[in-house]
Amino acid sequence: MSDPNPPLGDAPVAKSSTARSEAQVLRDLLPFLRPYAGRIGLALALVLLGKVANLIVPMVLKHLVDGLGAIRAHDAILVLPVALLVAYGGSRIAVTLFTELRQVVFARVMARVSRQITLQVFRHLHALSLKFHLGRRTGGVSRDVERGGSAISDLLDWTLYTIVPTLVEIGLVTWVLVWNYDWGFAGITLVTLIAYAAFTFAVTDWRTGYYRASVEADTRANERAVDSLLNYETVKYFGNEEHEARRYDASLVHLENANVMARKTLAVLNLGQSAIIAIGVTAMMWRAAAGVVAGTMTVGDLVLVNAYLLQLSAPLNLLGMMYREVKAAFTNLERLFGLLDERQDVQDRADAVPLVTQQPRVAFESVRFGYDPRRTILHDVSFAIPPGGTLAVVGHSGSGKSTLARLLYRFYDVDGGRITVSDEHGVAHDVRDYTQASLRAAIAIVPQDTVLFNDTIFYNIHYGRPDATSAEVEAAARAAHIHDLIVSLPDGYETQVGERGLKLSGGEKQRVAIARALLKNPAILIFDEATSALDTKSEQAIQSELERIAVGRTTLVIAHRLSTVMNADEILVMDAGRIVERGAHAQLLARDGAYASMWRLQLQQRAVEALA
Repeated sequence: MSDPNPPLGDAPVAKSSTARSEAQVLRDLLPFLRPYAGRIGLALALVLLGKVANLIVPMVLKHLVDGLGAIRAHDAILVLPVALLVAYGGSRIAVTLFTELRQVVFARVMARVSRQITLQVFRHLHALSLKFHLGRRTGGVSRDVERGGSAISDLLDWTLYTIVPTLVEIGLVTWVLVWNYDWGFAGITLVTLIAYAAFTFAVTDWRTGYYRASVEADTRANERAVDSLLNYETVKYFGNEEHEARRYDASLVHLENANVMARKTLAVLNLGQSAIIAIGVTAMMWRAAAGVVAGTMTVGDLVLVNAYLLQLSAPLNLLGMMYREVKAAFTNLERLFGLLDERQDVQDRADAVPLVTQQPRVAFESVRFGYDPRRTILHDVSFAIPPGGTLAVVGHSGSGKSTLARLLYRFYDVDGGRITVSDEHGVAHDVRDYTQASLRAAIAIVPQDTVLFNDTIFYNIHYGRPDATSAEVEAAARAAHIHDLIVSLPDGYETQVGERGLKLSGGEKQRVAIARALLKNPAILIFDEATSALDTKSEQAIQSELERIAVGRTTLVIAHRLSTVMNADEILVMDAGRIVERGAHAQLLARDGAYASMWRLQLQQRAVEALA
């Protein structure tokens, strides 16, 4: 098997076939900029005024030098050119004033556009199907969003207010030299500029491949670091700290190689740029000095040409760096907008309506589904939960029980058949006819694997209904039999639960999840192995509470422990994605089939636990 992360050779990594061009990135960016066209125009005008003020400084300096040089040595009193000195100081202040005003005017645009795009990407990520999130690398995605957000400001700042004004300044300086002197100065300036630009663009395009490779390596390193830290306990269980360090270091090696190549090529670029500028400056100074010797130019003219050369050399050096930064920004934005290209597998129909219901009827009608087209998980599954009724689904691991909850939530769309939920008038509609937001608002789930936010216990319960009062949060906690535990903690409801809730035990996390679902007060309840993390005593304490809160709600119970589903209106037994038995608890025991075998096996396990 080939190495998935081969070391960098002498050539950069090829561009992805899905990569955007710079023009496409700009097209994606323009809609966010249009509302701020007025601010952008004003800021650009301020920058150009600053460049004009910067152009005046050498002119004033020339007249100062020529004026002072014209004073005869035998004059008793030297007349100080106050007006020129004031103009010199004023023009220099104007340069800074216009530059800083531009920052004030444009700062809000950069920050707002960056915020809007990053927020849109964040919302889009939440709108993507579970399929994307099961396959994503959290560290890599977060890194792409982080770099892309900062790249927006960089791109706007460099292109609109640095590159464009610099090109304008170069044009103005060239025009002044032609107007005051001859085309020789302009020719040298233009040849230097063309040579500099051609060299910079060619080498920077060459270097972009290495920068792209460093971005990829940085993303992979971050993915592995975050993935390892999120699975800290697993790493410790197996003593694989060194193994994780080696995997992380392998990514860092690729990042190191990419960064070294980027630095080497940067040295080539800087050396070439400096050489071109040095040759151009030398040629300009030689011509100006020759003009002074010949008497066609004054010392002030020499000072003017030198000042303009210094003004041009700085932006020329900056232009190379700007182009590099712009190319880097385009690369980062390409990855950011690439996240927006991720397809939403589950989308609302154009005519989707909100679901309004109290005690809906839920039905699966000949449902067929597979996470992968090559492997079907559910085969022709049909059942119905009457309004306010409770249906339980049991079966061995991998039988497709939890998939039912995911389909009802519409994390995925079925491959065949349909799922219906009745509205407030009792009319059944396909779940695809409802908006996803309203459908999910009507459902609450207590999942098998409860993951909490790294925040307080109060926040995690309150998350079920953000507009709930503190009293309602406390009532939900009491119903989930966790209130007494919470108030016994030093920080009470403000206790931090840690990353993914790791500071709480499995049973405590499960109770928080139950309280959160209760606070939501849904029309449809799903318990997906809701008591799996509880011991027998805790399970018995909560089970009666779960049955109480399920009264009046359409409830789907997915369970492994059969003792938790004895009172369900109907029990389905699933095996390999098919319903093999159905009926009430007593009926299934009397049938002496798969359910009865599972019941006897669990009774034996309980007897062993009791003896232990």
